[in-house]
Amino acid sequence: MAHFETLTDFIRQTEAQFRIFDMGRCISKLSPDSFHKVELGQIPYPKPFLHQAWIAILMWNPKQADENVVWFLKLPLDEQGFLVQAARDDFLNRLLQNLTNSMGKGPLDQPADASEYRDALKDNPFSFTPDQEKMAAFHATATLTTRQPASSFYDGAKQYFHGKTDLNGWDTLGYQGIADYVIRYQQGNNEDKLAGIFTQLPDVPLEAVCTSLEHIQPGETLSESIRDRLTSSVAEDRVSANQIGALLRAISQTPENDQKIAALTQVLESRYGRDPEVIAALASRCWASLQYPQLLKLFLETLAENTAGQACFNRVMADLMFIPTLRALTLQQFRSPERSEALSQAIGGMFGDGFL
Repeated sequence: MAHFETLTDFIRQTEAQFRIFDMGRCISKLSPDSFHKVELGQIPYPKPFLHQAWIAILMWNPKQADENVVWFLKLPLDEQGFLVQAARDDFLNRLLQNLTNSMGKGPLDQPADASEYRDALKDNPFSFTPDQEKMAAFHATATLTTRQPASSFYDGAKQYFHGKTDLNGWDTLGYQGIADYVIRYQQGNNEDKLAGIFTQLPDVPLEAVCTSLEHIQPGETLSESIRDRLTSSVAEDRVSANQIGALLRAISQTPENDQKIAALTQVLESRYGRDPEVIAALASRCWASLQYPQLLKLFLETLAENTAGQACFNRVMADLMFIPTLRALTLQQFRSPERSEALSQAIGGMFGDGFL
């Protein structure tokens, strides 16, 4: 059996076109060089989520781009965010063994076809299946990356978001079509049309759109529409916490500016701010905004009084303090003599539960 030091080395020998994506907090490109440095232990994983590296590897032959292969992997990280080398080696050994068994020869002795590569992760403990929402967004990303057509549901979604069908006729939309439309936001006038209709969308299509928006970087017009829908929804105080959470996911990839920080501040100062669904969306998706000290201070104080108690505080902090920049900023807030009694008690409860 051939031996490879890293997964990147193995992928490169296949001679396939490939892309690596981070799949943790949102779907984003991860350069092969960066991932190779992660594998060699030269840098920590850039976007850890729940103490693991969640990645997707997309491979395809340019002459048969519709015959692509996707591997979804979750690899453990150590307390400093570096890849656990033994786990990666175990994964690679299982991968090569499966390929050898399916092909009857070593993986380099003959080229594997797509089905053999797809089956290579069978019974592999490091593989995972994304939830329906993220899978739809990834499928849309994959077809766009490999220059394949969108799904058959795309045209219906385009008609809907371009205002050519009744807004209440959303029940005919396919979830994949919505993801295709949002991921292809830079095609034609998709982004402008979505920006124009966003504040009018009924609840169900709105929340479906939001789950795809967290994977793109909207321009200013669409970003403004997302902010407007979020701030008006909080001010009206009529929608569910789930919808506020969805809108937070949508706003997460918009530019970091004063308007965005003001919108997130409004959420935290409202009754929604203490809800676990809203807290989870803020922490997992809007973590970059929490690098603003004043917003982080408000977030921690609000988190200390969340409606789910100490267990929620501990879970959120366990994830956030795994991000190097947020860990340092959070420890500063923890040491602040101005922190509230509620936050002091939550911090004491966290360390008392053996958090670190």
